[in-house]
Amino acid sequence: MKKYLALVALVILGVTSFAFTKSSAIDDVDSTELTDAKPNKVKQMDKDMFLSEVFDYKNSKEWDFKGDKPAVIDLYADWCAPCRMIAPIIKNLAEEYDGKVTFYKINVDKEKELAALFNVTSIPLLVFIPKDGQPQLLPGAADKATYKKAIDEFLLK
Repeated sequence: MKKYLALVALVILGVTSFAFTKSSAIDDVDSTELTDAKPNKVKQMDKDMFLSEVFDYKNSKEWDFKGDKPAVIDLYADWCAPCRMIAPIIKNLAEEYDGKVTFYKINVDKEKELAALFNVTSIPLLVFIPKDGQPQLLPGAADKATYKKAIDEFLLK
């Protein structure tokens, strides 16, 4: 019986000590890294922002981009693993193309009307919008090189 109680005590001690250990990578980041972090260049977009900065589909049936530079819109959902996988790539590209291309992201669960506008059937879905011309859709997750090629050849040609 003593062995059983000692084993139970050890298990409880182990579980308790595990519960109070650091489990998040953010705890390992020192404060200088947090203060030196670059601001996110990807803008979270809602319907009102879309209407004012991209396209006012309520007052126009024909595509008329309102932006002053090309744009990339990432249609995503928080629960989507491929969407989470490409998020750092999109953030990196937004920093790399800062001043040349505007980057937005739209949560399809919160902005169902915008998702319907692009006929979203699967995510992630990237929308590449040139300054002049029609937008192009790129469904699914891809690597950084694929996105860079689309930006360089379609948006910045």
